[in-house]
Amino acid sequence: MSGVVKQRHINAWCRMTASSAELTDLSVKAAIAAAEVICAVYHRPIHVETKADGSPVTEADAAAEAVIIQYLQGTGIPILGEESVAAGIVPTLGERYFVVDPLDGTKEFIKRNGEFTVNIGLVEHGRPVMGVVLAPTTGELFVGDNRGAWTAKVVDGALTETHAISVGWLSRLRIVASRSHGHHALEKLCQTLDVESDVSVGSSLKFCLLARGDAQLYPRFTPTCEWDTAAGQAVLEAAGGAVVTLDGEAMRYGKHDLGFLNPYFVAAASLELAQKAATQMRILLS
Repeated sequence: MSGVVKQRHINAWCRMTASSAELTDLSVKAAIAAAEVICAVYHRPIHVETKADGSPVTEADAAAEAVIIQYLQGTGIPILGEESVAAGIVPTLGERYFVVDPLDGTKEFIKRNGEFTVNIGLVEHGRPVMGVVLAPTTGELFVGDNRGAWTAKVVDGALTETHAISVGWLSRLRIVASRSHGHHALEKLCQTLDVESDVSVGSSLKFCLLARGDAQLYPRFTPTCEWDTAAGQAVLEAAGGAVVTLDGEAMRYGKHDLGFLNPYFVAAASLELAQKAATQMRILLS
């Protein structure tokens, strides 16, 4: 399908009143299209630049976000995109908006370890209600909305191996940590909560491993922004998990006055475990 025909198709769809299921479907299509752009860059020499905040960025970040915006803009729903914000473009959001991280895990992308994702979330009244997370190199897709959470494999742009997922429990806890963002308090937390082992993985895949039952706890002691977490949080919560800040309350979105920065948080397979871990994190950081 040519670019012009594709855009006409998208615009025609967007003239309809979109249900939540249709918004999920559109977001999945946008993520798949963005992944194709990312993979094209991934398989050739990568030029890396540095943002004002010191974080790395590549041509794949901006190109993928442009593709996602092309798919979503016809809905009329505001789009909060990481690269747009970096360029000084911050829309008036209101109570319902998309949150886009076109390439979450840029450091992993540069390392070429495959642990990076396309993230598209939908926030309503301060909470993420829909999320799409796609790992471009493996084709692993994770989706969560008001119907539950599911995973699939993207092969040649089509979905295969689709099935529902939910959080799971083991005799002892498994914790998910970041390859690129560690913290000295992590080891102490593992001892306190009797964690059996840790699974180190980059990007929003941490939320997805919890949603699939591969681990039960993801404590975050280092900074994140709303676009880093919205899609993953939506997937995890749709699978039965929870995300809370260190005061034990649900993590909220729309923090324009804070530059969309998140406080430290803990994601877990249940609200009870999340709040217990949050209490321990407060103690360790005090």
